[in-house]
Amino acid sequence: MQEKLIRRHLIFSGVVQGVGFRWRARQAANAAGCTGWVRNDYTGTVSMELQGTEARLDQVLRTLERAPWIRIEDINSRLIPVEPDERGFVTRDDEW
Repeated sequence: MQEKLIRRHLIFSGVVQGVGFRWRARQAANAAGCTGWVRNDYTGTVSMELQGTEARLDQVLRTLERAPWIRIEDINSRLIPVEPDERGFVTRDDEW
């Protein structure tokens, strides 16, 4: 039986800009087989949409939480609709 795909919109706060967060997120998502995107926000937070199984999303988040220089203080997370045709994980331009 195939595991169910989910998609989450996540907003990370803490020491998350200027520390390689987006690069690490892209590497972790690709390694876990997740799709989506990540970008810096003008508020100093980082936004991400991450799609995969619950276990794969958890793998990406654990990688980010253990990364050097990154200090996640809070994650605002909500489920959003899956994008069935999405392929890959990309870094989007900054919001500003």
